[in-house]
Amino acid sequence: MRQMIFCAMLFALVACKNQQADTLFFNAKIYTVDSGFTVAEAMAVKDGQILAVGTEKDIRAKYQAKETIDLGGKTMYPGLIDAHAHFVGYGQSLFYADLYGTTSFEEAVERVKAFAAEHPDLTWIQGRGWDQNKWPGKVYPTNELLNKAFPDKPVILQRVDGHASIANQKALDLAGLKAGQTIVGGSIETINGKLTGVLIDNADNQVYAQIPAPDKAVYKKWLQAAQKKCFEQGLTTITDCGLSAADVDAIDALQKEGDLSMRLYVMLSDNDANLEKYLKKGPYKTDRLFVNGFKVYADGALGSRGACLLTHYADKAGWSGFLLRNPSHYDSLAKVLAGSGFQMCTHAIGDSANRAILQIYNKYLQAGNDKRWRIEHAQIVHPDDFKLFGTAAIVPSVQPTHATSDMYWAEERLGAERLKGGYAYKQLLEQNGWLPLGTDFPVEDISPFKTFLAAVVRKDAKGFPANGFQMENALTREQAIRGMTIWAAKAGFLEKEVGSLEAGKKADFMVLDQDLMTIPDTAILNSKVLHTYIGGKRVN
Repeated sequence: MRQMIFCAMLFALVACKNQQADTLFFNAKIYTVDSGFTVAEAMAVKDGQILAVGTEKDIRAKYQAKETIDLGGKTMYPGLIDAHAHFVGYGQSLFYADLYGTTSFEEAVERVKAFAAEHPDLTWIQGRGWDQNKWPGKVYPTNELLNKAFPDKPVILQRVDGHASIANQKALDLAGLKAGQTIVGGSIETINGKLTGVLIDNADNQVYAQIPAPDKAVYKKWLQAAQKKCFEQGLTTITDCGLSAADVDAIDALQKEGDLSMRLYVMLSDNDANLEKYLKKGPYKTDRLFVNGFKVYADGALGSRGACLLTHYADKAGWSGFLLRNPSHYDSLAKVLAGSGFQMCTHAIGDSANRAILQIYNKYLQAGNDKRWRIEHAQIVHPDDFKLFGTAAIVPSVQPTHATSDMYWAEERLGAERLKGGYAYKQLLEQNGWLPLGTDFPVEDISPFKTFLAAVVRKDAKGFPANGFQMENALTREQAIRGMTIWAAKAGFLEKEVGSLEAGKKADFMVLDQDLMTIPDTAILNSKVLHTYIGGKRVN
């Protein structure tokens, strides 16, 4: 009898030391990004979740697994989370004429002509990525070259930031746009009473409304192409800012059919159809999809001079931009959302737009609340207004590459004094003690390593400026990693599921060929993602 008891105890002890896992990952430098920023050596995974993270000795002693993977001393991080992007829009843009990096409008038109020749069956020609600030003269083009090249086929080309477009006459005619027409929250540009084709902010909505919606096969192609690019960058969760109910339904179906693995946190576009449907329905959540916010636009962008400023643009006398809706709209929407389970997430770039939204948020939010209402971009903030983020626990959601993209012309546009309140990431971080980071792709490059470089080093890929751009607002490397993982998760109420490598969380992670915490600044952009995992399964 005593021998039987001894054998049973021995069996239990052995079983305890050899709990079953699906996979053991070992011989790695694992940044868990937990509260202590702990570094581990090994991780056990079962059924898509993390069982434990710790030393290799402890993990091997406690777990046995069907598969063991030696990571060869490489570095593991939580799967990267982009706190502000346009996943669907990015997928679309991969099948448009690529106008990024063009040095003139003439070059842009030549690219569009080449694209059209390769896709003769398209009924509409679309492109994205032009930026007049990188062209001689830095002025908006007119559509004369487009009209000559495409007299009978509609063409619309979106500016890099998505806040302006240029359309040919055929597209303008189909949309019924005329010179002198007034558009709330937008501007139809003219010269001597003649349409130039340039449409700022809401002015291009009528043109895009003429473009037929994609069928399911095309939509699937877009999203799978976007997903592939994300996985190559170590991205496992994306916040998509501004989708329709139809987008949500299509994404949900693709995920449930096994055709889309990416995790998505979705902000719905601020329109009557979405509000009517989802305020009745409430937030929607599955294993890979969380629909929980409304994306609202307060103003436009600096690059197109649509950002709403407190005083006139330094490079355009008498012009200070505009709000895209009447201020009463933002107030009434905030009142409705304050009584719902939804997050309000408002795009605000100019200091006037930021002040208006911060004041409205503070009207409806109590100190210490956990609604996590967000200001997207928070790009130019008046010095007196930073404190308003903290008084109502408002989350500034920023995209560091905006700083390094705009730094060449930002002072010219804003003036030196106002620029001090721009791209102030450290000052924004101090308001609540955490700061989610994103890329805003396809407005900026999808690379999270460019985000990391811009946040920490505040230089471009060529090392300009030599001493960094407004380095008083640089983040530390740890802060940047947190901003791209656990803080980005928290911004979408996902911090209990993803964003760090801890027991009980989803096994979403990436393996990198070098250590972002220790490599020289000049090596950051050379980083290569070796493996990306979602739910314990390799996806790239």
